[in-house]
Amino acid sequence: MRLVRFPFALLVVAASAAAAGAQSRYSPPPAAVLSADLASPWILQLRNRPSPDGRYAVEIARPLPPARRALPASAFTPLQADPVRRANPRAEPVSLRRQPGPARPAPRPGFDPKYEMQIVDYATAEQPGTIIVDTAARFLYLVEADGKARRYGIGVGREGFEWSGSHRITRKAEWPGWTPPKEMIAREAARGKALPAHMEGGPDNPLGARALYIGDTLYRIHGTNQPWSIGQAVSSGCIRMRNEDVIDLYERVRVGSRVVVS
Repeated sequence: MRLVRFPFALLVVAASAAAAGAQSRYSPPPAAVLSADLASPWILQLRNRPSPDGRYAVEIARPLPPARRALPASAFTPLQADPVRRANPRAEPVSLRRQPGPARPAPRPGFDPKYEMQIVDYATAEQPGTIIVDTAARFLYLVEADGKARRYGIGVGREGFEWSGSHRITRKAEWPGWTPPKEMIAREAARGKALPAHMEGGPDNPLGARALYIGDTLYRIHGTNQPWSIGQAVSSGCIRMRNEDVIDLYERVRVGSRVVVS
């Protein structure tokens, strides 16, 4: 009998291959993965539960999301129904976007600084303390000594309400009440504007902070709550001044002072 010899290394390789095959044959197979639409009740009982010998296991795949369907317009909230946001998802919600408001009135012109009170040279034959109203230039002068005068900006009567003459201050009042003449009430009513029969003094009163009553006329030198009207012909014949200016004048003149309007 003839003995055949094999190299030792070849025997080792053969033994390793046999061991690997046996391990692959008897090792547990990988888990079976079932689609979610096959998840019947009897299959769900096997979810991630291996067999007693550990050889088999079943995994259920994650269910697919339900298919989207179109919703009626009534199902959307006002923001979702906003056509601007549907066209551009980054647009601000309708509740945050700037909404068009009522048209703003045009801004009124400011007070012209040339009508600020100033001490000026003023030559006149009138005595100090006399008030001289220059309606054409829109200035009122309070005559002082040494050829000087305090000059204030004023508003005067509009066309048809101009007047001139000389009188005396017959009365002074702080925050005067206003009782429009009947003629003025009727005139404004014809223009569609209703005037009160009387208005108590205060910041909203058109006579402003002070009033100097001129003779027995209906005219006054008074303040105004419309300082932008200084320098214009806007009144019904009264001479209007800024409140701070009429207060200054009020403190410097007395009842009986002469007033010259030209």
